[in-house]
Amino acid sequence: MKDVAENSELLTDALAGLRAPQKILSPKWFYDRRGSELFERITELPEYYPTRTEAAILRANADRLADLVPPAGALVELGSGASVKTRTLLSAGEHFGAYVPIDISEDFLLATAEDLRVRYPDLAVHPVVADFTGPIMLPKVVGETPKVGFFPGSTIGNLDPSQAVALLTRARAWPGVEGFILGADLVKPVSDLIAAYDDAAGVTAAFNINVLNRLNDETHADFDLSAFRHEARWLENPARIEMHLVSTRAQTVDLGDARITFAEGESIHTESCRKYTAETLADMAARAGWSVAETLTDPETRFAVAILRPV
Repeated sequence: MKDVAENSELLTDALAGLRAPQKILSPKWFYDRRGSELFERITELPEYYPTRTEAAILRANADRLADLVPPAGALVELGSGASVKTRTLLSAGEHFGAYVPIDISEDFLLATAEDLRVRYPDLAVHPVVADFTGPIMLPKVVGETPKVGFFPGSTIGNLDPSQAVALLTRARAWPGVEGFILGADLVKPVSDLIAAYDDAAGVTAAFNINVLNRLNDETHADFDLSAFRHEARWLENPARIEMHLVSTRAQTVDLGDARITFAEGESIHTESCRKYTAETLADMAARAGWSVAETLTDPETRFAVAILRPV
Protein backbone atom coordinates (compact mmCIF):
# COMPACT_ATOMS: atom_id res chain seq x y z
CA MET A 1 0.00 0.00 0.00
CA LYS A 2 1.37 3.40 -0.99
CA ASP A 3 2.36 5.79 1.82
CA VAL A 4 -0.15 8.53 2.57
CA ALA A 5 1.06 11.93 1.43
CA GLU A 6 2.19 14.26 4.20
CA ASN A 7 1.01 17.27 2.18
CA SER A 8 -2.35 16.50 0.58
CA GLU A 9 -2.77 20.04 -0.79
CA LEU A 10 0.55 19.80 -2.64
CA LEU A 11 -0.38 16.35 -3.96
CA THR A 12 -3.81 17.47 -5.19
CA ASP A 13 -2.37 20.54 -6.91
CA ALA A 14 0.50 18.59 -8.46
CA LEU A 15 -1.78 15.85 -9.81
CA ALA A 16 -4.02 18.44 -11.48
CA GLY A 17 -1.07 20.29 -12.97
CA LEU A 18 0.89 17.26 -14.16
CA ARG A 19 -2.16 15.77 -15.89
CA ALA A 20 -2.59 18.90 -18.04
CA PRO A 21 -1.49 18.88 -21.71
CA GLN A 22 1.31 21.30 -20.76
CA LYS A 23 2.43 19.96 -17.42
CA ILE A 24 2.62 22.67 -14.76
CA LEU A 25 3.53 23.11 -11.11
CA SER A 26 2.61 26.27 -9.23
CA PRO A 27 5.61 28.41 -8.21
CA LYS A 28 4.12 28.74 -4.73
CA TRP A 29 5.49 25.24 -4.03
CA PHE A 30 9.08 26.45 -4.51
CA TYR A 31 9.16 27.89 -1.02
CA ASP A 32 9.78 25.21 1.55
CA ARG A 33 12.72 25.96 3.85
CA ARG A 34 15.34 24.82 1.33
CA GLY A 35 13.58 26.62 -1.51
CA SER A 36 13.47 29.84 0.50
CA GLU A 37 17.16 29.50 1.32
CA LEU A 38 18.03 28.87 -2.33
CA PHE A 39 16.05 31.90 -3.43
CA GLU A 40 17.96 34.08 -0.98
CA ARG A 41 21.16 32.78 -2.62
CA ILE A 42 19.75 33.63 -6.04
CA THR A 43 19.23 37.23 -4.95
CA GLU A 44 22.99 37.49 -4.31
CA LEU A 45 24.08 36.19 -7.73
CA PRO A 46 25.89 38.60 -10.10
CA GLU A 47 23.47 37.74 -12.94
CA TYR A 48 20.37 38.35 -10.85
CA TYR A 49 20.03 42.12 -11.19
CA PRO A 50 16.43 42.55 -9.85
CA THR A 51 17.27 42.24 -6.15
CA ARG A 52 20.26 44.55 -6.01
CA THR A 53 18.64 47.04 -8.40
CA GLU A 54 15.42 47.18 -6.42
CA ALA A 55 17.35 47.33 -3.14
CA ALA A 56 19.25 50.38 -4.43
CA ILE A 57 15.96 52.06 -5.40
CA LEU A 58 14.57 51.35 -1.93
CA ARG A 59 17.68 52.71 -0.20
CA ALA A 60 17.68 55.87 -2.31
CA ASN A 61 13.99 56.48 -1.57
CA ALA A 62 13.64 54.97 1.90
CA ASP A 63 12.31 58.08 3.62
CA ARG A 64 9.89 58.83 0.78
CA LEU A 65 8.49 55.29 0.84
CA ALA A 66 8.37 55.00 4.63
CA ASP A 67 6.42 58.25 4.79
CA LEU A 68 3.64 56.61 2.80
CA VAL A 69 2.74 54.72 5.97
CA PRO A 70 0.81 57.01 8.36
CA PRO A 71 2.01 57.40 11.98
CA ALA A 72 1.24 54.20 13.92
CA GLY A 73 0.13 52.62 10.63
CA ALA A 74 0.98 49.16 9.36
CA LEU A 75 3.18 47.93 6.54
CA VAL A 76 1.72 44.71 5.09
CA GLU A 77 4.10 42.65 2.95
CA LEU A 78 3.04 39.87 0.60
CA GLY A 79 5.53 37.03 0.10
CA SER A 80 7.88 38.43 2.72
CA GLY A 81 10.54 35.69 2.68
CA ALA A 82 13.47 36.82 4.84
CA SER A 83 12.22 40.45 4.79
CA VAL A 84 15.69 41.56 3.69
CA LYS A 85 14.69 44.54 1.53
CA THR A 86 11.89 45.41 3.93
CA ARG A 87 14.40 46.29 6.63
CA THR A 88 15.30 49.39 4.63
CA LEU A 89 11.75 50.65 5.12
CA LEU A 90 11.49 49.42 8.71
CA SER A 91 14.67 51.28 9.64
CA ALA A 92 13.36 54.47 8.01
CA GLY A 93 9.87 54.01 9.44
CA GLU A 94 10.37 54.60 13.12
CA HIS A 95 6.76 55.83 13.15
CA PHE A 96 5.38 52.45 12.00
CA GLY A 97 3.00 50.82 14.44
CA ALA A 98 3.09 47.33 12.96
CA TYR A 99 4.62 45.13 10.31
CA VAL A 100 2.60 42.22 8.90
CA PRO A 101 4.80 39.79 6.92
CA ILE A 102 2.79 37.22 4.93
CA ASP A 103 4.45 34.10 3.57
CA ILE A 104 3.56 30.50 2.75
CA SER A 105 6.69 29.00 4.35
CA GLU A 106 5.75 28.84 8.04
CA ASP A 107 9.09 27.87 9.61
CA PHE A 108 11.00 30.44 7.58
CA LEU A 109 8.40 33.14 8.29
CA LEU A 110 8.28 32.59 12.04
CA ALA A 111 12.07 32.53 12.34
CA THR A 112 12.29 35.78 10.39
CA ALA A 113 9.57 37.39 12.52
CA GLU A 114 11.42 36.51 15.70
CA ASP A 115 14.63 38.03 14.33
CA LEU A 116 12.77 41.23 13.42
CA ARG A 117 11.31 41.53 16.91
CA VAL A 118 14.85 41.54 18.27
CA ARG A 119 16.08 44.06 15.70
CA TYR A 120 13.06 46.36 16.02
CA PRO A 121 11.87 46.01 19.64
CA ASP A 122 9.42 48.92 19.36
CA LEU A 123 7.67 47.46 16.31
CA ALA A 124 4.76 45.04 16.58
CA VAL A 125 5.40 42.16 14.18
CA HIS A 126 2.35 40.05 13.28
CA PRO A 127 3.33 37.22 10.87
CA VAL A 128 0.59 35.56 8.81
CA VAL A 129 1.09 32.13 7.24
CA ALA A 130 -0.88 32.30 4.00
CA ASP A 131 -0.77 31.91 0.24
CA PHE A 132 -0.93 35.44 -1.14
CA THR A 133 -2.53 34.20 -4.37
CA GLY A 134 -5.77 33.72 -2.44
CA PRO A 135 -7.81 35.62 0.16
CA ILE A 136 -5.83 36.61 3.28
CA MET A 137 -7.21 37.19 6.75
CA LEU A 138 -5.23 40.07 8.24
CA PRO A 139 -4.73 40.05 12.02
CA LYS A 140 -7.62 41.68 13.88
CA VAL A 141 -5.17 43.91 15.73
CA VAL A 142 -4.48 45.79 12.48
CA GLY A 143 -8.01 45.48 11.11
CA GLU A 144 -8.89 49.19 10.83
CA THR A 145 -5.33 50.48 11.14
CA PRO A 146 -4.23 52.69 8.21
CA LYS A 147 -2.00 50.48 6.12
CA VAL A 148 0.20 50.32 3.04
CA GLY A 149 0.86 47.16 1.07
CA PHE A 150 4.35 46.11 0.01
CA PHE A 151 5.01 43.56 -2.73
CA PRO A 152 8.66 43.83 -3.82
CA GLY A 153 10.81 41.66 -6.03
CA SER A 154 8.59 41.69 -9.13
CA THR A 155 6.78 38.64 -7.76
CA ILE A 156 3.69 40.17 -9.35
CA GLY A 157 5.23 39.05 -12.65
CA ASN A 158 5.04 35.40 -11.53
CA LEU A 159 1.25 35.55 -11.70
CA ASP A 160 -0.81 35.39 -14.86
CA PRO A 161 -2.53 38.72 -15.67
CA SER A 162 -5.88 37.75 -14.15
CA GLN A 163 -4.22 36.52 -10.94
CA ALA A 164 -2.16 39.72 -10.68
CA VAL A 165 -5.25 41.91 -11.04
CA ALA A 166 -7.13 39.75 -8.52
CA LEU A 167 -4.32 40.09 -5.97
CA LEU A 168 -4.21 43.88 -6.32
CA THR A 169 -8.00 44.01 -6.16
CA ARG A 170 -8.01 42.10 -2.85
CA ALA A 171 -5.36 44.46 -1.46
CA ARG A 172 -7.45 47.42 -2.60
CA ALA A 173 -10.26 46.08 -0.38
CA TRP A 174 -8.18 45.96 2.83
CA PRO A 175 -9.78 48.19 5.49
CA GLY A 176 -7.81 51.41 5.87
CA VAL A 177 -5.52 50.81 2.89
CA GLU A 178 -3.88 54.05 1.76
CA GLY A 179 -1.32 52.86 -0.74
CA PHE A 180 0.64 50.00 -2.21
CA ILE A 181 4.37 49.76 -3.03
CA LEU A 182 4.89 47.40 -5.95
CA GLY A 183 8.14 46.07 -7.38
CA ALA A 184 8.04 45.36 -11.12
CA ASP A 185 10.78 44.18 -13.46
CA LEU A 186 10.96 46.04 -16.76
CA VAL A 187 11.48 44.84 -20.33
CA LYS A 188 15.17 44.83 -21.30
CA PRO A 189 17.63 42.93 -23.58
CA VAL A 190 16.82 39.22 -23.76
CA SER A 191 20.40 38.18 -22.98
CA ASP A 192 20.19 39.95 -19.60
CA LEU A 193 16.87 38.28 -18.84
CA ILE A 194 17.97 34.75 -19.71
CA ALA A 195 21.17 35.07 -17.66
CA ALA A 196 19.18 36.21 -14.63
CA TYR A 197 17.14 32.99 -14.71
CA ASP A 198 19.87 30.56 -15.73
CA ASP A 199 22.97 31.55 -13.76
CA ALA A 200 26.40 30.09 -14.33
CA ALA A 201 26.61 28.64 -10.80
CA GLY A 202 23.40 26.65 -11.26
CA VAL A 203 21.65 28.04 -8.19
CA THR A 204 18.46 28.83 -10.12
CA ALA A 205 18.52 25.31 -11.56
CA ALA A 206 18.77 23.88 -8.03
CA PHE A 207 15.93 26.15 -6.90
CA ASN A 208 13.74 24.99 -9.78
CA ILE A 209 14.42 21.29 -9.38
CA ASN A 210 13.92 21.48 -5.60
CA VAL A 211 10.18 21.46 -6.23
CA LEU A 212 10.55 17.84 -7.41
CA ASN A 213 12.55 17.03 -4.31
CA ARG A 214 9.73 18.52 -2.27
CA LEU A 215 7.22 16.29 -4.06
CA ASN A 216 9.37 13.29 -3.22
CA ASP A 217 9.63 14.29 0.45
CA GLU A 218 6.06 15.43 1.08
CA THR A 219 3.96 13.27 -1.27
CA HIS A 220 6.26 10.21 -1.52
CA ALA A 221 6.61 10.61 -5.29
CA ASP A 222 9.64 9.02 -6.95
CA PHE A 223 11.00 11.70 -9.26
CA ASP A 224 14.56 11.00 -10.42
CA LEU A 225 16.00 14.52 -10.10
CA SER A 226 18.93 13.63 -12.36
CA ALA A 227 16.46 12.98 -15.21
CA PHE A 228 15.30 16.62 -15.41
CA ARG A 229 17.15 19.75 -16.46
CA HIS A 230 16.40 23.41 -15.85
CA GLU A 231 15.58 25.67 -18.80
CA ALA A 232 14.74 29.40 -19.04
CA ARG A 233 12.76 30.60 -22.08
CA TRP A 234 11.85 34.10 -23.31
CA LEU A 235 8.44 34.73 -24.88
CA GLU A 236 8.16 38.01 -26.75
CA ASN A 237 4.38 38.15 -26.55
CA PRO A 238 3.47 38.14 -23.75
CA ALA A 239 6.73 39.66 -22.49
CA ARG A 240 7.84 37.02 -20.01
CA ILE A 241 10.49 34.53 -18.98
CA GLU A 242 9.30 30.98 -18.38
CA MET A 243 11.10 28.41 -16.26
CA HIS A 244 10.74 24.75 -17.19
CA LEU A 245 11.96 21.40 -15.96
CA VAL A 246 12.67 19.31 -19.05
CA SER A 247 12.62 15.52 -18.96
CA THR A 248 15.90 14.22 -20.39
CA ARG A 249 14.42 10.82 -21.23
CA ALA A 250 11.13 8.99 -21.52
CA GLN A 251 10.08 8.05 -18.01
CA THR A 252 7.20 7.33 -15.67
CA VAL A 253 6.82 8.81 -12.18
CA ASP A 254 4.61 7.53 -9.37
CA LEU A 255 2.67 10.36 -7.72
CA GLY A 256 -0.03 9.44 -5.23
CA ASP A 257 -2.12 6.74 -6.88
CA ALA A 258 -1.27 8.00 -10.37
CA ARG A 259 1.51 7.27 -12.83
CA ILE A 260 2.69 10.36 -14.70
CA THR A 261 4.44 9.69 -18.01
CA PHE A 262 6.99 11.97 -19.63
CA ALA A 263 8.29 11.89 -23.17
CA GLU A 264 11.91 12.81 -23.77
CA GLY A 265 12.03 16.61 -24.03
CA GLU A 266 8.63 17.13 -22.41
CA SER A 267 8.63 19.86 -19.80
CA ILE A 268 6.96 20.97 -16.59
CA HIS A 269 6.25 24.71 -16.66
CA THR A 270 7.10 25.89 -13.14
CA GLU A 271 7.12 29.68 -13.30
CA SER A 272 6.36 32.68 -15.50
CA CYS A 273 8.08 36.00 -14.87
CA ARG A 274 6.34 38.83 -16.71
CA LYS A 275 8.27 41.99 -17.57
CA TYR A 276 6.48 45.32 -17.71
CA THR A 277 6.46 48.63 -19.52
CA ALA A 278 5.05 51.82 -18.00
CA GLU A 279 1.88 51.25 -20.03
CA THR A 280 1.28 47.62 -19.04
CA LEU A 281 2.01 48.41 -15.39
CA ALA A 282 -0.48 51.30 -15.34
CA ASP A 283 -3.12 49.20 -17.10
CA MET A 284 -2.79 46.37 -14.57
CA ALA A 285 -3.09 48.80 -11.64
CA ALA A 286 -6.14 50.54 -13.13
CA ARG A 287 -7.98 47.26 -13.63
CA ALA A 288 -7.59 46.59 -9.88
CA GLY A 289 -8.77 49.99 -8.66
CA TRP A 290 -5.39 51.70 -8.28
CA SER A 291 -3.56 54.49 -10.05
CA VAL A 292 0.22 54.74 -10.43
CA ALA A 293 1.01 57.90 -8.48
CA GLU A 294 4.77 57.69 -8.97
CA THR A 295 7.32 55.33 -10.48
CA LEU A 296 10.83 55.11 -9.03
CA THR A 297 13.52 53.54 -11.21
CA ASP A 298 17.26 53.00 -11.35
CA PRO A 299 19.40 55.11 -13.77
CA GLU A 300 19.31 52.36 -16.44
CA THR A 301 15.53 51.89 -16.09
CA ARG A 302 15.92 48.19 -15.45
CA PHE A 303 13.49 47.95 -12.55
CA ALA A 304 10.57 49.95 -11.16
CA VAL A 305 9.13 50.54 -7.72
CA ALA A 306 5.63 51.86 -8.31
CA ILE A 307 3.64 53.78 -5.73
CA LEU A 308 -0.04 52.96 -6.14
CA ARG A 309 -2.93 54.97 -4.72
CA PRO A 310 -6.53 53.76 -4.42
CA VAL A 311 -9.05 55.32 -6.79
